[in-house]
Amino acid sequence: MSEFFDELMTGLNEAVAIEKGTLKGRKTVYEILPVKKYDNIQIKKIRTSVGMTQVLFADYMGVSTKTVEAWEKGTNHPTGTACRLISMLENKTFASLPFVKKLATV
Repeated sequence: MSEFFDELMTGLNEAVAIEKGTLKGRKTVYEILPVKKYDNIQIKKIRTSVGMTQVLFADYMGVSTKTVEAWEKGTNHPTGTACRLISMLENKTFASLPFVKKLATV
């Protein structure tokens, strides 16, 4: 029939075999590392290393430009999800995110 149908049938047959005990199931185990904290110097260094202005960085983070300014001055500090997004910038993995589009290389 189709590749999709064949894959679906294979998966269903494997599920039945696992349920009957004739096939051992697989599992994937993940370890989630603790949230890394960033200080004002690290934030600015990471932002500039990827070529983002404060405005673009604020858009990426989903915060206001004033928030980014406060982070970079050290008056406020990012937490939780914001730190996870910053770590994606630090590790250069942000380009694979569905809300990031490369428009040009200059």
